[in-house]
Amino acid sequence: MEIIELLKVIFLGIVEGITEWLPISSTGHMILVDEFIHLDMTPEFKEFFLVVIQLGAILAVVVLYWGKLWPFHRRQHISRKVRYKLDRGSELNRIIFTFVEHYCDKEKWMLWFKIVVACLPTIIIALPFNDFIEEHFNNYVVVAIALIVYGVAFILVENYNRRRRPVCVSLNDLSFKTAFLIGLFQVLSVIPGTSRSGSTIIGGILVGTSRTVAAEFTFFLAIPVMFGASLLKLLKFGFSFTSGEILILAVGMLVAFLVSILAIKFLVDYIKRHNFKVFGYYRIILGVLVLGYFIGKNLLVNLI
Repeated sequence: MEIIELLKVIFLGIVEGITEWLPISSTGHMILVDEFIHLDMTPEFKEFFLVVIQLGAILAVVVLYWGKLWPFHRRQHISRKVRYKLDRGSELNRIIFTFVEHYCDKEKWMLWFKIVVACLPTIIIALPFNDFIEEHFNNYVVVAIALIVYGVAFILVENYNRRRRPVCVSLNDLSFKTAFLIGLFQVLSVIPGTSRSGSTIIGGILVGTSRTVAAEFTFFLAIPVMFGASLLKLLKFGFSFTSGEILILAVGMLVAFLVSILAIKFLVDYIKRHNFKVFGYYRIILGVLVLGYFIGKNLLVNLI
């Protein structure tokens, strides 16, 4: 692989690592990057690459939040009350409940059940239309409008939220109903330029979660969603890669992973002291720039 191509892949990994977690739309930024930086690869592999490097970003969440996500642990002792129930049960029940009591963290299992519930709307509503949306909506006009609309939405939601107190200030307070409602907002992110994190964060704030809970739950929702999207792309693309393509995937994922760790830490620290308005203004500016650039480019092409 030429050094210039490697530098392009590194730059794309940086863009992915930042924009996947900040609510500013990774798709919008990738469209801009693609306009100025052309990768020397087939269109099919490029489409696959832009999805799979997200796995690097997802692994950053797994590493940073391992303690909150890993649902197994070793409990040395269980209460007498539980022992009494185990002794009175059948052999199968004793095996199951002994395993649960000794090795399962119930609160973390409940968190994973809530993540699954929040993913159901996307699986049921959005997934069947994924190919149609990619074919008809993945263009600069839709992306620019989505950037602007959601930028305005962030500002309006923050103004509305200024007079409210969140009812859910920790992940343990998150109910299944709230998780499902946030999942409904995630469906909106199938429109390019919307931003998956932007949709779920706005949804979380509107249904009463704190900014921190909205952001962290957004991070966790990305794990099954992005793994599922990457698996679908892998099945569609196939398992045959050249050594150069394997290197591209590895470098892109590694860079996205490292940058994502910094981006996630920045966002969590930032929202402890600030609101999301700055991201709203940024989205509006970016959307106007995207729209203006491509309209100007098309006019120039027509004049020539």
